Amino acid sequence: MAQAKRTPNRIHFTPERIRKAKCPQGRQQLLVWDDDPRSLGLRVTASGAKSYVFEFRLHGRNGRTTIGSIEAWDIAAARAEARRLQVLVDSGTDPRDEKAAQARQKERERHEKQRQAVTLGELWPEYVEANSKHWSENHQKDHQKAIQTPGLPRQRSKLKTKAGPLYALSGVRLVDLTPDRLERWLLEESKSRPTAAARAFRLLRAFLHWCEDQPRYQGLAAPSEVLTKKVRKAVASPKAKTDCLQKEMLADWFGAVGQHDNSVVTAYLEALLLTGARREEMARLKWADVDFRWRSLTLGDKVEGERIIPLTPYLASKLYALPRRNEWVFSSATSESGRLTDVYRAHQRAVAMAGLPHTTFHGLRRSFGTLAEWMECPVGIVAQIQGHKPSALAEKHYRQRPLDLLRKWHTSIESWILDQAGLEQPDPTEKLKKLGVVNASH
Repeated sequence: MAQAKRTPNRIHFTPERIRKAKCPQGRQQLLVWDDDPRSLGLRVTASGAKSYVFEFRLHGRNGRTTIGSIEAWDIAAARAEARRLQVLVDSGTDPRDEKAAQARQKERERHEKQRQAVTLGELWPEYVEANSKHWSENHQKDHQKAIQTPGLPRQRSKLKTKAGPLYALSGVRLVDLTPDRLERWLLEESKSRPTAAARAFRLLRAFLHWCEDQPRYQGLAAPSEVLTKKVRKAVASPKAKTDCLQKEMLADWFGAVGQHDNSVVTAYLEALLLTGARREEMARLKWADVDFRWRSLTLGDKVEGERIIPLTPYLASKLYALPRRNEWVFSSATSESGRLTDVYRAHQRAVAMAGLPHTTFHGLRRSFGTLAEWMECPVGIVAQIQGHKPSALAEKHYRQRPLDLLRKWHTSIESWILDQAGLEQPDPTEKLKKLGVVNASH
């Protein structure tokens, strides 16, 4: 390889000469070259900045690259670097390419360091935002509660919020989510709230799979490596819920619920029992979804999107008598959303007043399916009314039951439940005519 270009401005570099070197007035820079190695130069800018440079000739072309400032490099180190770079040139490598490669490597290392520093708590909001449009409102709330910060004020209570099950992991880096850590977390959380811990684990599992699908987070906590068999065994086994109203309890339950001073709450709770609907399906019922003429309700369904069920006589009379404050059937004059949002305590007070065992909203849904068996109603009929996912091939592809057939059985179920509760049996047509419902759209 050819030697570096000779210039007349060449000296033997010494600390004193480096210190005294100045850029002439009127020029942008001054270049001074060392006598050994001759490829080492000193560049002095008009502002006074000084740095070592390396000049070379490769493949018939001159080139120059910066070694570094005189503050970072002493003369001996700069000379050694110039000789090293000359070896690269002699081997046919452009020092600028090496420098660019080193810069890229440093950038990759910096990016990887940032990537590995990300914590579960930092990524959780991004995960929720990216997927929440596909989730129900309840599922979104589950994600908020799972990582909830403790000590915050509650909306309807003087008590402060408790930490969500995942809060303990919110400050942990994804790369530190080892099987041992997850197992310890599950065992600790399961001591006081096994059901919540199991639910949080399922949310975490979906979160980790999402992270693995994102190129920028891939490999930080691969589910195949983190969610080991040992971790899965630490998840508390779900216990089947058994809360359910027996027929002997119906009179007391209806009596207690009927004493509530809010007719909307009473109608809502009775609607849950008489339809077996999910609590949010019924809470989101709008007047536009109620067809008094053809006696049907259109409910939002988490399986099919929506389903149409019969509007039975007793329930129709209850709904027709409700105040029409807004678009919601079960409206609220105080709720920000305009509809009932918190009826849990009201129901628990009614259950306690009646001296009945603990019964949840889902227990009312379970009660409908259980009580329907007294009428020997076909299982498929009950499942379709309740919105259960079809479990048999025939149910999925060959059973398309008309609303009239559902109404026949649903009316019988309602009538039997009311009879057990000792309530008046409404005439399917006469009572609705008195209300002005039959042959009249609401």
